[in-house]
Amino acid sequence: MASITSTGLGSGLNVEDIVSKLVSLEKQPITELQTRTDTLKTQISAYGKIQSAFSAMRDAASKLTTPSSWAALTATSSDTTMATVTASTGSGAGSYAISVANLAAAQSLSSKAYSSTAAVGAGSLTIELGQWSADDSTFTGKAGTSPVSVTIGAGDNLSTVRDKINSSGAGVLASVVTDASGSRLVIRSKDTGIENGFRITAADADGNNTDSDGLSALAYDATANTGGSTPPGMTRNIAAVNASLSINGMSISSATNNIESAVDGLSINLLKKGDLTVTVGQDKDAVKKLVTDFVTSYNSLMTMLRDNTKYDDSSKSAGALQGDSTAVGLQGQLRNITAAGSTLGGSFSRLADIGLNIGANGLITVDNAKLTSAMGKISDVKQLFMGIDNANPDNNGIAQRWRKLADQVMGVDGAITTRTNGLQTRVTANNKRTDELTDRAAAYEKRVRAQYTALDTQMAKLNDMSSYVSKITSMLG
Repeated sequence: MASITSTGLGSGLNVEDIVSKLVSLEKQPITELQTRTDTLKTQISAYGKIQSAFSAMRDAASKLTTPSSWAALTATSSDTTMATVTASTGSGAGSYAISVANLAAAQSLSSKAYSSTAAVGAGSLTIELGQWSADDSTFTGKAGTSPVSVTIGAGDNLSTVRDKINSSGAGVLASVVTDASGSRLVIRSKDTGIENGFRITAADADGNNTDSDGLSALAYDATANTGGSTPPGMTRNIAAVNASLSINGMSISSATNNIESAVDGLSINLLKKGDLTVTVGQDKDAVKKLVTDFVTSYNSLMTMLRDNTKYDDSSKSAGALQGDSTAVGLQGQLRNITAAGSTLGGSFSRLADIGLNIGANGLITVDNAKLTSAMGKISDVKQLFMGIDNANPDNNGIAQRWRKLADQVMGVDGAITTRTNGLQTRVTANNKRTDELTDRAAAYEKRVRAQYTALDTQMAKLNDMSSYVSKITSMLG
């Protein structure tokens, strides 16, 4: 709660105004100190942003010094409607002639037509995964699997049977397909390949498990096909088969259409039959992107340093670090590394040789056509960036030196860390001094106010005496 004072009433002096101005003068050093502290905090913030930009530049340079970055491969298909391809580490550069005789397929069965609401019969269906022989005379169960039985109720229709099969985990997928003839139950293997065929055995509540009535109409056993006759039950529309192909003349059989292990590091996704050529080579576009990504991060860092250290004549304003020797020194170190080049890059000794041109402002511009052309000698580009000169570290690849500089300046004793710590120490000292000056100003105000209060009291007494004397004089006169 604000205090009420009558100081000045006795003397007629504007004591409050006098005290306020005296105290304001006493607090002037505090204001100046707080202004200097705010400037220091702005500089600390600027160095924080510069450190973040240095870290981003360091990460981009590190990618250019990582062997795996230069080992990236790409694969192209001569006919992407026939097969798509991807290459990873381990692929061998070169061409592969591929001939696809047939694609892997899942076994698929369909039932006779039913009314969508008609009951299909009661009992159970047993589904077993396995492989049919070439002439369908035998069926061999798939290793590691067991037959799965599905109980069908007397009132179950096709939709109910579909849902029960799909929830059974039998390794098959069921659906209901409806056309002008009615609804059919379609069952196919969940996975492609000859080992993922299946047979269905019915335990029909009507007592006949092999006719075309009741639940037995949903059974399937190819071995019942004797003398070319059609077995009772469901119809096989597609047989389970493996993909059959050759790669450079070597025959390959695969349960799926995604061929992963035939060629190390090469994944081939078959789409249709026919012949094609797959070419595997170094992924020059990926390397080029690493280079341009680095240029972006480098330019961002240099722009930040420039903006914080420049003086704008037109606006008469200075950057937060204008005249800061540490920030100016960092600019110089970056420029020196970028301009120095390396003799390790074979036909390329400077960044300009591969289309990275350094402007007067220190920023790098990319000549896209020249950089693309340089990728034709990618081993030389690699050495320019990541080569190691054991005899002369100053001749190391440019990215090696960029990364080293970033590690140094951001380290515990690095330029950015040391400078930031120094600025923070000054902020702490200023805050302490501000507290001391604030306490001194409060004590000064108390002392001055007491002095003027005492003066006011004395002057009030003198005024009272003067008034009294005036009255006596008037009475005597």
